[in-house]
Amino acid sequence: MTRWYRERKEDYFYRKAKKEGYRARSSFKLKQIQQRFNIIHRNDTIVDLGAAPGGWSQVALELVGPNGLVIGVDLDMIQPISNVIFIQGDITNPETINRIKNAIGDKTADVVLSDMSPDISGIYSIDHARSVYLCEKALEVARELLRDGGNFVCKIFMGSEYENFIKEVKRWFNQVKPFTPPASRRSSSETYIIAKNFKR
Repeated sequence: MTRWYRERKEDYFYRKAKKEGYRARSSFKLKQIQQRFNIIHRNDTIVDLGAAPGGWSQVALELVGPNGLVIGVDLDMIQPISNVIFIQGDITNPETINRIKNAIGDKTADVVLSDMSPDISGIYSIDHARSVYLCEKALEVARELLRDGGNFVCKIFMGSEYENFIKEVKRWFNQVKPFTPPASRRSSSETYIIAKNFKR
């Protein structure tokens, strides 16, 4: 048994996810964000970027209920979840954005979530820069799809460009706070930006 596999098996949130039927330990990060900030409401329309393997979409579906809508987007294939629309595509491609809009129909999104991570190189400055790039793309999607007053959550790796990105998010949202969920690994440099009340 490899060290990585052994550590994962011993990980509390990994075991909890397996026990409770969630596809990823990250499901508990969204649960903790929701508990703290109440970003998702019943009947909301949710766009979940970087959705694979589907853990955040599972939690979002529970929160919006049967009359809500959850659309998961990822470069990778995602195994189906009942009542979740999955789109395999690249959010930097306008065609993918059009597919999301078609899935939403005549509505706008209430919440845009992004748990996207770059392919990890192991070189911190490169990984941080790639993370910020993905956050910038997620913010572009949020600005295009969100209703006035909507909410936005994105994962970012801490580093030199973090403050500049926070300033950009504050241009578009009335409330912006960083938050590191207890379910995040201690060794990770990730944090989440919680942005509420979108303003055009």
